[in-house]
Amino acid sequence: MQTSKNTILITGGATGIGLALAKQFAVQDNTVIICGRRKNRLEEAKAMIPGLIIRVCDVSIEDERVRLYEWSVKNFPAINVLINNAGIQQSYNLQKTIDISLVSKEVETNFIAPVHLSNLFSDHLKKQTEAAIINISSGLAFTPLAFMSVYCATKAALHSFSLSLRHQLSGTPIKVFEILPPMVDTELDGGDRDHRETRDRGMNADEFARQAIESIHNDEYEAAIGTAANLRSKREEAFGFLNH
Repeated sequence: MQTSKNTILITGGATGIGLALAKQFAVQDNTVIICGRRKNRLEEAKAMIPGLIIRVCDVSIEDERVRLYEWSVKNFPAINVLINNAGIQQSYNLQKTIDISLVSKEVETNFIAPVHLSNLFSDHLKKQTEAAIINISSGLAFTPLAFMSVYCATKAALHSFSLSLRHQLSGTPIKVFEILPPMVDTELDGGDRDHRETRDRGMNADEFARQAIESIHNDEYEAAIGTAANLRSKREEAFGFLNH
């Protein structure tokens, strides 16, 4: 797929992986739109990336997803790429009572939002000469970290959904990509790595974005980046290693 001269919407684009993708797509002659919950972080991203278009949106809320779609296609009818990137990552001790509202927010953000947005945008994307839906899942879709059980389960669900979506859209101009990151050095974990005194911060976000965009350019529809390839190919061995 061509990775220039597109109009791209990235959810969760103000920080982390989403911001790294926005930066690299922007310098490749794309129109890049990002959305996120925090206006201040969106404005910081816009100050960093000339020409970036921002929109405040909490994708965990159904009405806001609908408004995002309506605003996007009205103001940017050439939009041809949707990147479902927004995510929440929580830790749970399943032997204790958990806050089910946090679980619901995580599932809504990580899984239901990509399903809903993909469905909302699909008819519009079908009208483009070349289009793509790009789901950012995780190597943890295949080999979960037990203390992040819900996050890993949502990514496993997103992997399954991506397979079905790709199959159902195979006769249309829409290409469906799934990018599986390894651990990436972002703020996604909310400081858990610091609490666990994790020395390995993970892959640099800009390097991840470079490899992800290269995979998209090469039409690699399921791209496991870095150590995510081992989590996919050596599931049992990797589970024992991750959860010892």
